[in-house]
Amino acid sequence: MLLTIDVGNTQTVIGVFRGEELVDHWRIGTDSRRTADELALTFQGFLALQGMSFERQITGVVVASVVPALTHTLRDMTERYFHFPPVIVEPGVRTGVPILTDNPKEVGADRIANALAAFHLYGGPAIVVDFGTSTNFDVVSERGEFLGGALAPGVEISIDALAARGAQLRKVEIVRPRSVIGKNTVECLQSGILYGFAGQIDGILERMIKELGGSVKVIATGGLAPLIIAESSLVDVHDPWLTLVGLRLVYEKNSGPASPSSASS
Repeated sequence: MLLTIDVGNTQTVIGVFRGEELVDHWRIGTDSRRTADELALTFQGFLALQGMSFERQITGVVVASVVPALTHTLRDMTERYFHFPPVIVEPGVRTGVPILTDNPKEVGADRIANALAAFHLYGGPAIVVDFGTSTNFDVVSERGEFLGGALAPGVEISIDALAARGAQLRKVEIVRPRSVIGKNTVECLQSGILYGFAGQIDGILERMIKELGGSVKVIATGGLAPLIIAESSLVDVHDPWLTLVGLRLVYEKNSGPASPSSASS
């Protein structure tokens, strides 16, 4: 089975694939201070809860990371506990995604995985809206090329900044208020955050779709996507595990499919 690890600035998403099937998935807080041993223990615990063997069933590991310290740690963990090197989405690794930006090396590994999975599953042109620490717009051409995109402040860091800088404001649960016109501070904050981000998403998408011309598939992913996409008029699909699928595809391009038969060993 294949262990896929998507390390973001705020959260790390872990998935296990048996062939093309996503068997299970977990989400933990990203902490660059974690050691290889701590991460191994964490992954071992998740797998054991589902009756899977850390030692016997994992035949491959693939990593996308935007936190360099954890990239190194995960490389060490894989080599120490699995005795083979991981596939890391970085320059020199085959992805099958032509990157048509000014500096391809600066494009985040998660964005490349998103582009690959979006084109594989939905074709192109496509736009992936990834709701994480930042809200990423990843644009894929009709030929599967990564064209670029946009980066906007994410929902959580915007809420944190508002609460930190506003003396009478605080963090609130993001749910739909009774109406757009809030009747108290909590509802006003909920309205501004929910409809403000939905408007931002649709505004950027509308301009991107116009630039691309023609029909474009819009896919939302990321942990915070469900908060916003219900209010969006331009998001076509919610695919919460898109990045993990992209990592599986990268692994297969570099090492071949993980052996499903290992699940019974």
